[in-house]
Amino acid sequence: MQGKIDCFGHSDQGKVRRRNEDQFLIADLNKSMRLHQSSLSIDDDETIFGGSQGQLMMVADGIGGHAGGDRASHLAVQAITTYMLNTMPWFFRLDPNSDEEYREELVAALQKCQQTIAAESAAHPEDAGMGTTLTMGYLIWPRIYVTHIGDSRCYLHRGEKLRQLTKDHTVKQQLIDADINEEVEDSYAELWANTLWNSLGAGGDISPDVFRVDLQLGDSLLFCTDGLTKHVSDEAIRDTLSGRESAEIICRALTQEANNEGGTDNITMVVARFLDSNEAQIADTVAEAVASPELTHEELANLSTIDQIKIPKEISDPLVPQKDDGAGEELRSTASP
Repeated sequence: MQGKIDCFGHSDQGKVRRRNEDQFLIADLNKSMRLHQSSLSIDDDETIFGGSQGQLMMVADGIGGHAGGDRASHLAVQAITTYMLNTMPWFFRLDPNSDEEYREELVAALQKCQQTIAAESAAHPEDAGMGTTLTMGYLIWPRIYVTHIGDSRCYLHRGEKLRQLTKDHTVKQQLIDADINEEVEDSYAELWANTLWNSLGAGGDISPDVFRVDLQLGDSLLFCTDGLTKHVSDEAIRDTLSGRESAEIICRALTQEANNEGGTDNITMVVARFLDSNEAQIADTVAEAVASPELTHEELANLSTIDQIKIPKEISDPLVPQKDDGAGEELRSTASP
């Protein structure tokens, strides 16, 4: 079945932190050939691109309070993209039964991140102890391979239900798993919630989670750092993803809600919506309408083709995409699954 991916990423400094230590990335992976000379009617030095080999989406959160957290998250995203481009065997894409090979390669990619951060930390003693989380999805439609370490999260929204796919690598989650969380004094609850036992750059071995999820048209994915989930409940996230807004509007709405509730941390997310042909047509209609400065909010809301879509007025009025104020970053991607 033909479909469309509506994907958008956004990073916001929040209201309290003095700098943004989060990172995100959305990318299409493609094979390419740099042509030097040919008798064909192709220009010399032209680059020819093959079909998509998948999509990559990830978020990383430099560990708060650690030296060089922003540097660690930057290195992690950079190292894993370099590994995916130059080291990971592309032929696995052709074999749907290669899950174990994928898992091994993705674990190896995170081990490469760990080595890169450790080497940087050793070279710069002032950054000793820097670390980061990383939650990544490698999409080869309809499969996505999620790789996770730390307490950033990946959610799947399907139908009217929201499911947290990843498990937080925090001491608090360990206590919950051991059924002793209720015995911990409330005064320590926040400490355990913010204490990671598994992260990149923390020293020693890492234990990443890697698993496969089979997607369907109509699903949505959310990758986010804990700056969102500290302030916005799973129920509120579910309600926002249950609408038919674009990935961009969803990102902006969730960011605004987190800031409204205090914005005590950097807020970063990637939203990917997997649209069927009808949803894709509606999404295109909304995108064109939002880009039209002639339409008022009331006129947009009355369009018959989008009468089931909620357009939050507080996000933008008149309805044109907001520009970042310097604290946020964004990236948009549209592709066909």
